[in-house]
Amino acid sequence: MKIAAVDFGDARTGLAICDKQEMLASPAGVIQEKNFDRAVVKVADALKELSPELVVVGHPINMNGTIGVRAQHCEEFARQLEAALEKIPVVLWDERSTTVSAIGFLNATDTRGKKRKAVIDTVAATIILENYLNYRKNHREE
Repeated sequence: MKIAAVDFGDARTGLAICDKQEMLASPAGVIQEKNFDRAVVKVADALKELSPELVVVGHPINMNGTIGVRAQHCEEFARQLEAALEKIPVVLWDERSTTVSAIGFLNATDTRGKKRKAVIDTVAATIILENYLNYRKNHREE
């Protein structure tokens, strides 16, 4: 199944997509938009071009497991995105530590400055998708 992931942010939203065999998660770009409603529309339009069968939205749950303001914002984004996508289901996925992982990856590849800012969100989306794909591989019965 072709699955897309979204790392929603206040100014930039990262996208990632996998192949139909769910073997490889790849960065799919960044949507730059600060307005919430316009961000939903732009992300939906970009996802329609990617033709996923499922969309995973990062859900930034607090480290203690509680739902904070940021997570609530992402929940609302996911609801509106699913409505905009019509027939494509959208699920939330716990994204704790993905930004930290993305920063670690970019540090390891010595990606700095403007280039780093441009790719960190799509790298985070790719990590969210990889985590989701690994979960699916290990929980086929669900």
